[in-house]
Amino acid sequence: MKNWNFITLMLIVLLLSCSNKKQGKSAILHQDTMQAVLWDVIRADALSTQASRLDSTKKPLLENAKLQQAIFAYHKISREQFYNSFNYYKSNAALMRAILDSMINKANRERVTGINPIPLITPAQ
Repeated sequence: MKNWNFITLMLIVLLLSCSNKKQGKSAILHQDTMQAVLWDVIRADALSTQASRLDSTKKPLLENAKLQQAIFAYHKISREQFYNSFNYYKSNAALMRAILDSMINKANRERVTGINPIPLITPAQ
């Protein structure tokens, strides 16, 4: 369980660490919206990584970019809104912690109930 939480947090950091530094206060997503979008972005990253492991012709970065565009369209936000909001929440530790804690709790609930589990592939040893 702790291992899954670590993987989730690492995906967040890796996926979003190189984002744009501009912050438009008016374009900041509400916490609930940010949580929903971030949840989908992390799941898309896991899906594109798994797809590339199963099919060597798939390029994970390209697949992830396509999935992110679909996520942003679904939530009716722009890429810039997402990354500006992420930077805002990243600079406000208490707000980001609340979002991440909610996401971890949601992941744990889904794993226990079997609803929408993220399939994880462990590396071959």
